[in-house]
Amino acid sequence: MKQWPLFLLAAVLSSALAQPFRVTDATGRTVEIRSAERIVALGGVNTEILFALGVGNRVVARDGTSEYPPEALRLPSVGLPGQISAEGILALRPTLVVAREDLRPAQIADQLRGAGVPVLLVPIEPTVEGAKRRIRLLAQAVGRGEQGEALVRALERDLLALRSFQAQQAPRGRLRGSVIYTPAPGVSFYCGEGSVFVAVMELGGVENALRGVRGCQPPNPEALVAARPEVLFVTKKSFETLGGLEGLLRLPGVAQTPAGQRRRVVVMEEGYLGNIGPRMGQAALDVFRAAYLREGLVEVR
Repeated sequence: MKQWPLFLLAAVLSSALAQPFRVTDATGRTVEIRSAERIVALGGVNTEILFALGVGNRVVARDGTSEYPPEALRLPSVGLPGQISAEGILALRPTLVVAREDLRPAQIADQLRGAGVPVLLVPIEPTVEGAKRRIRLLAQAVGRGEQGEALVRALERDLLALRSFQAQQAPRGRLRGSVIYTPAPGVSFYCGEGSVFVAVMELGGVENALRGVRGCQPPNPEALVAARPEVLFVTKKSFETLGGLEGLLRLPGVAQTPAGQRRRVVVMEEGYLGNIGPRMGQAALDVFRAAYLREGLVEVR
């Protein structure tokens, strides 16, 4: 067998590693990534996946929704969705920006591309298969295909554990639930089909009561009362913003629902309840436990 000189082998390997990665983003655009050494991660689940892939040391900044894993909190934040500027990102000298497909303000992506920075817009598909595709896309973008497949397999194991536990408990009938999201004081939404929060709730075995609602919409008390949810899900920040249980019950229509009357409320971290990513199966299991095995106010830790 012919032996390659070490210096030549090293040069070949170096050249191979330097080859750009080409991936197709949520808009169908082909993104050429020449370096993933300085990543700005926008979107909590995107940031979580990058850390899970073992490239957290390459992430130089995050947005305000990126709170997991705890190490991410040590990174500078470029702001909350809708408040992010291209200038603030460019000051960090990124070689790649990863964002959700609904990046706001919308012109940021074009501004960054105009400055020569690749932008990978990741699809938001609130399904298990969507979570797998998201993991694989980000793994491909940073050259961590094997690690991405390992994360997908771990998610599949979590889903098997979820189904097994649900079968063992065998609840009589399905509970009806709704999600209430309050991102800021005085701003609340009631969420329905297509919401990432509702997707995890349904995976956890709770039926979506607001079937006529698409995404998260301003409060419609008549629709909520008519939907008769038996359990309500809120994010931790929403719960705190509302001032706790009493504040939640003051929202239009909430106190008149079976859930409001029985004070059946489940509180979960936003990035966990809406986790279309590696922890989706774990989050759904916690949804099931909180809804079917506990009563009253439940705060998932």
